[in-house]
Amino acid sequence: MTDEMVTTMLDMLQTMGTVLAMYLLILVLAKLCGVRSFAQLSSFDIAATIAIGSIMASTVVTGPGALLPGLVGLTTLYGLQVVVSGWRRRRDAVRRTIDSPPILLMQAGGEILWDNMDCARVTEDDLRTAMRAANVIDPQSVQAIIMEGTGGLRVLHGHAEPIPNDAWILQGVRRSRH
Repeated sequence: MTDEMVTTMLDMLQTMGTVLAMYLLILVLAKLCGVRSFAQLSSFDIAATIAIGSIMASTVVTGPGALLPGLVGLTTLYGLQVVVSGWRRRRDAVRRTIDSPPILLMQAGGEILWDNMDCARVTEDDLRTAMRAANVIDPQSVQAIIMEGTGGLRVLHGHAEPIPNDAWILQGVRRSRH
């Protein structure tokens, strides 16, 4: 074997070891920090996920000297995620700053709230898709369609009586653009 082949094989083994170390650390940190790091993503979670991927990629392609800084970077990022998540639970101002509020897109009787649809950048096709997924045939049976802060659409339906405006399930849902 030539020296170049040995070097290339050693580089590949080091890269594989780096990927394994980074992967195992992500699994351990995800387990310690909770499943939120892989749940439906808020903008806060998306930023952290992109940063995790970026740190892992740059650590792997930079070479063996990048492993320790990569491990420290990932641990720091997960630590920040835990701290910010704690602040979000305890402080309304932090939650309002970081999270996107849910927004009402359709209310009882199938009334579409067009201003909210524009604000959320949602189409009628998106509403129909959500209703089909919720087994809704008649839009008149819909009590509410809400776009969650994670971007998912939730269809509330099937109750004979309309949901009261002050219902617990609707707390924090933005009703109008203003």
